[in-house]
Amino acid sequence: MVKADVISAYEAFLKNQKGASANTLASYMRDIRQFSSYLNETGTDILSVTKSDLDGYSAHLKELGKSAATICRTAATLRSFYSYAASEKLIGKDPTSGFEVEKAVKKLPSILTGKEVELLLKQPELSDMKGYRDRAMLELLYATGMRVTELISLNVDDVRISTGMIRCATGEKERFIPMYPAAVKALTDYLELVRGNMVASSEEKALFVNVNGSRISRQGFWKVLKQYQEKAGIEKDITPHTLRHSFAAHLLENGADLKSIQEMMGHADISSTQLYTKVVAGQLKDVYNKAHPRA
Repeated sequence: MVKADVISAYEAFLKNQKGASANTLASYMRDIRQFSSYLNETGTDILSVTKSDLDGYSAHLKELGKSAATICRTAATLRSFYSYAASEKLIGKDPTSGFEVEKAVKKLPSILTGKEVELLLKQPELSDMKGYRDRAMLELLYATGMRVTELISLNVDDVRISTGMIRCATGEKERFIPMYPAAVKALTDYLELVRGNMVASSEEKALFVNVNGSRISRQGFWKVLKQYQEKAGIEKDITPHTLRHSFAAHLLENGADLKSIQEMMGHADISSTQLYTKVVAGQLKDVYNKAHPRA
């Protein structure tokens, strides 16, 4: 199989069999194509790579000033690619066996305090259609811990108002996440009072739409969030993921178990969810040091 064919076949595998999200797919394919370009310069076929070639590429990325996190992500991509190639019998031995790179130091995610969340959520004013939409989006993001891509991909028929649940689908995977009453009310108000007047067509399936009546984009939501961060006067840098992190940390603080949080967040591996125990522990230590008379 020629290089272009195997890369295309791998892309189809990620999309159709692994159900990779658009962002994950784009990231993996960017890494593979950059690696392929590097191999072109060294005259090495992508299916004839050895561990020595991989070590050389890792060193090459370091020379380019790439971060440890970027190199770790690239290594994960290459392991995935060659695991696929081996399973398809395109190569005899997986060259990534024994291939290690310096692990990136994981930064603890930034989260908002409960007061900061309340301040942010009350910023959209229910005086126009945009205010109703924005209140519903922010409440839903904090209520469910969804990724922003999942939020903007929601359709009207994913909403289960009667049960207070919402369906979140990524590729072939789906999960149902509960919503607290304020989020249900914000969503109900948006659906009943506003959305019908915002959509460009009655055939539009998107739950959240922009001022032109079509599905809101990631960039559109980002601008909405930044607008309300500034309006609230919150100095922390807030991204859509900040609300996702805050959702998990606040649930953990209030007694939710890791397995339930993992399921609601759609983490494939519980180690991703366990990171929040460090966040909560760090916060408790700060509180202790500030409040204990002998600290």
